[in-house]
Formats: sequence, C-alpha cells, structure tokens
Amino acid sequence: MTISRIAKFCALALSLAATASFADALPPFSHGTSFSTTGKFVQTDGATLYRAVCQGCHMPDARGAKGAGEYPALAANPKLAAAAFPATRVLGGWLGMPSFAANLSDDQVAAVVNYVRTHFDNHYTDTLTAADVARLRAAFQQGANP
Repeated sequence: MTISRIAKFCALALSLAATASFADALPPFSHGTSFSTTGKFVQTDGATLYRAVCQGCHMPDARGAKGAGEYPALAANPKLAAAAFPATRVLGGWLGMPSFAANLSDDQVAAVVNYVRTHFDNHYTDTLTAADVARLRAAFQQGANP
C-alpha cells in the first residue's frame, strides 16, 4: 500500500468518524427514504434536507471537502449573506454541483437555504420564502441567469 493510499484511507476513516458523531445532533431522515416515487426528496425541514441532500458533498459540518472533486465550504461563508445566492445554486447548479430544481419544491429550497444560512457559523437573520424561490425558479425557466 502506498503512502498516498494510506493517507486517503485515513482521511476516509476520519470523515466517517466525524459523520457518525455529527449525525447524532441532526434529526433522523423522514419516511425511511430520501426520495418519493416521483424522484423528489421527501424531507421537509432544513436540517433533514441538508443531511439528505447536501452533506454528502459539503460534509456534515459544512466545511466542504477536496479530493475527487472540490466542494466549497458553506460554513461561515460570506457569499450566503444574500439569500438568493444559495437558492440559485440549488436551483440551477454550478460547475460540478447538479441542479436540484426537479427534486425540491420551493418550500424545500427555502427550508434548506434558511437552515444553512442560520447554522454552521452563519448568522443571517433574513429568511428566504417559498415565494422568493418561486420567482427565482420562474426566472430560470424563462432562460434568465438570476
């Protein structure tokens, strides 16, 4: 086993250990599954949506990751000051991040964006509403880049 492989194995082991301890603080998944039969996520609250949708790439502590890809940190992120910024990323995707517009309702997008913006050393008090998300979604459908 090469040193590089050992280092990757150790990083994976540490990541799994961190995930296990952090996961205890989050609510459980709802309905025992992440998707409905229509391919939409079934979770409705921001914390559970983050756990089901976001933490696989952005990590349980939202500090991001580098490895096979680069996943930006959401923790203490000044780009989240404008609520529309993360909402447009969730709806439209960006670089290696896929769009979740087909998998999340306006209420779900608002819930997960508001959760991230008020947790992980983010302290943004204004909230994104489902109506705000609907306007952003409509702009995307009309071909705009909100």
